Amino acid sequence: MTDKGRKPKLIAPPKSCDTHSHIYGPLDQFPRTNSSTRLATLEAYRSMLTRLGIERCVVVHSSAYGFDNSVTLDAIAQIGQDRARGMAVIPSDISKEELQILHAGGMRGVRVSGHSTDLSAFDADKIAAQIADLGWALQLQEPTPGWVQKISPMVKNLPIPTIFDHLGTSPINENTTGKEFRALVKLLEDNDHVWVKIAAIYSNSNTGPPDYVDVGDRVRVLTQTRPNRIIWGVNWPHPHFKFNGVAESADVLDPLLDWIPEETTRKLVLADNPGRLYGFDP
Repeated sequence: MTDKGRKPKLIAPPKSCDTHSHIYGPLDQFPRTNSSTRLATLEAYRSMLTRLGIERCVVVHSSAYGFDNSVTLDAIAQIGQDRARGMAVIPSDISKEELQILHAGGMRGVRVSGHSTDLSAFDADKIAAQIADLGWALQLQEPTPGWVQKISPMVKNLPIPTIFDHLGTSPINENTTGKEFRALVKLLEDNDHVWVKIAAIYSNSNTGPPDYVDVGDRVRVLTQTRPNRIIWGVNWPHPHFKFNGVAESADVLDPLLDWIPEETTRKLVLADNPGRLYGFDP
């Protein structure tokens, strides 16, 4: 797989960070636990980041590899921990020793997608207790309808940074008026440890690329509510892209010119916030 695409119009500030992408390495080197044959090499990923002007990254472990985090640890090692961190996928019975090994390899949090592991967002309190001593973050995604409202009481009491992935995946047609989105905004407004990630915007859109117009109102509300708790991710290689044609990574960056017009706020979202959250910067 090679990286092909256009250069973005938006000039990313120094230390900008993609906080959500996946590496799918060769099958013979990194066997998978499902039938996926998707190939998204580290070489192509680094080329894409260079094209977008993104200096740092957080590689999010794919559930296609189950609890074997080797492909993600390998990517972090090759890029270097000065520029790369990772989000691990862990079993419920992981030992403290195994967690320390992941930490030494550059992991700085746990991803819970609720799709194909034995943990879901409803286990957030148990996972938080396991990883709190490491200073890690918890990244949540969940297919259950109404999940943000259902876990809100639990999230308020979590002792670690808690990231709502993919804009919280609230129902697209409700936009900013729905109960799910309002529950997310309320959590963000009231809790210093709650973060929201702008990522997988194509999954949160009906209008589609290149502008993803119907995503803009939600991003504006979130960034106006708590600009120092918003982060951004490419979600490369754009799995499950639902529109015609090939996904363009620059289309994920350029809408920020409209959605977050203030340069100082974009710098927070693209560089300062992830630098602090993932431990790149003191």
